[in-house]
Amino acid sequence: MRTRNRQPLRWGLVALATIWMLVVVPLSAAAAPYAALVMDARSGKVLHSRNADTRLHPASLTKMMTLYVVFEAVENGEISLDTPVRISKHAASEPPSKLGLRAGQKIQLRYLIRAAAIKSANDASTALAEAIEGSEAAFARRMNRTAKALGMTRTTFKNAHGLTEKGHLSTARDMTIMGRHLFYDYPEYYNLFSRITANAGGTKVYHTNRKLLRNYRGADGIKTGYTRAAGFNLTASAERGGERIIATVFGGRSTATRNAKVAELLDLGFKRAPTRTALLRPAKPPYMGKAGRGDGHSVPGGTGRTVRLVAAAAVKKSLRPQTRPGAEPATTPVPAEEAPVLVANKSDIEKALLAAVSTSSKPDVSAAVLAAAPSKPTLSPKIRPASLQIAKADPAEDPIQEVVTRLSTSGGRHWGINVGQYPSQYKARKVLLQTALNEMETLDGSLRKVVKRSTGFDANFMGLTEETADMACRRLQAKQITCETIQPGGA
Repeated sequence: MRTRNRQPLRWGLVALATIWMLVVVPLSAAAAPYAALVMDARSGKVLHSRNADTRLHPASLTKMMTLYVVFEAVENGEISLDTPVRISKHAASEPPSKLGLRAGQKIQLRYLIRAAAIKSANDASTALAEAIEGSEAAFARRMNRTAKALGMTRTTFKNAHGLTEKGHLSTARDMTIMGRHLFYDYPEYYNLFSRITANAGGTKVYHTNRKLLRNYRGADGIKTGYTRAAGFNLTASAERGGERIIATVFGGRSTATRNAKVAELLDLGFKRAPTRTALLRPAKPPYMGKAGRGDGHSVPGGTGRTVRLVAAAAVKKSLRPQTRPGAEPATTPVPAEEAPVLVANKSDIEKALLAAVSTSSKPDVSAAVLAAAPSKPTLSPKIRPASLQIAKADPAEDPIQEVVTRLSTSGGRHWGINVGQYPSQYKARKVLLQTALNEMETLDGSLRKVVKRSTGFDANFMGLTEETADMACRRLQAKQITCETIQPGGA
């Protein structure tokens, strides 16, 4: 009797042990291969790699490419951040992680971007793909074209969210390249990947990698991923003392062990990276848009116009240019059909440069160019007829008088602009640097200044004229960067 009673007990213990193993040790831990790569983001130099070129399931690291293509589309005017996107049944039916979108509802593009970048929402990613290219399949083809242009040679995308699909594969090296391009090609959007929380159209979303962001000094992104086939993946970036390291891990066993491994790899990167090195920004790929590959051929699913160039008939007739002011006409005319290609000489280049940098308020030829041109007899103006009377405008209504008055009161460089308030001095300084690099034309010569407030740290540019401050703000706002002018004495 005792022997018969032990048999059910033994089978019960085996069943409990099996369940315990499934709970404590996820299936992904045994199924997902490990791969890693560490890169110095400044130079692109690889500091550590292991199985870095093995094609594996990227999971939601895929969304880095999804967002890159969306940023490209916004930058080139295909769509705007405020465009309302109608959610399809296909997008609404995507499995978690998701924002919980309903079929037929409309939501602004900016909220879909936040949901995909911060919460890693699959429904938002599919909705973004359909908004840009009309279908997820067409968007995946565009992702692959972009990946090829970025140098991601061993990556193939099948969808916009990263859920496991046959043939949807990438490598640790390619995903590190992807993260580097996101940082350098779209710095105005990179802050999305460091937000702990954000508003996604009335829903508060939380960053999937907030633990590493909070606990690793200098960490500011980028993207996590998990599926059973992929394991726990992560591409992370951190900056310390002017050094920036990007590390990618595939096949982590859990969130905690993956984060610990990434922190170890980032430490390794900072240890091996030189303190100073030349900044070699990755080349931004040419914009191809919906037209396709950018080589004059149409691509299935693309809706853009196809432009074909025929080399043999590219130029059949060369029209002679008009005589430049101050230049002598040619003594012997040349038939248009035989006209040679004109190449600017050194003098022409110098004159063009002078014209480009001229700040004359008149739309006429610049004084510098005229001074450099061969002297010509001065033409005296015709005598004004005695019958012609000059109308005298009221100074209060004279538009020229108003312009002169405005210029005379704004010549001093006592104005500034504010580009936001941030929780730490480090973050404010970082935003100032990124903004200065992004808008060098109008902010050149300005002073970056962080002002401590009771509510945070203001990021300001000071030492601008009123016109320069206004122009800088308008240009930054056009790039979706927060900006407000600061009047003299307002800093």
